Amino acid sequence: MEFNVDRQFAAEAEVLKVLGHPIRLKIVAGLCTQECNVKHIWECLNLPQATVSQHLALLKHKGIIEGKREGVEVHYSVIHPLAKKIIASI
Repeated sequence: MEFNVDRQFAAEAEVLKVLGHPIRLKIVAGLCTQECNVKHIWECLNLPQATVSQHLALLKHKGIIEGKREGVEVHYSVIHPLAKKIIASI
């Protein structure tokens, strides 16, 4: 195997950095199996709602997940293909 000196891996490194936190990794792994609202996520993880919301905001900002509004609830799902591949490989 040769090293590709032209490939920067910046986007891949950013996704790995975001997924490097255990809570965010758990959230993304869960969302790879099913869409969830924030209440379901914090109940499943037994974490404060504010903590989960902070992690969701970062994941959304980095383009890993998206939220779709359904009435008063927002349902989150994983949209980044690399994040899906990482979760599938672990």
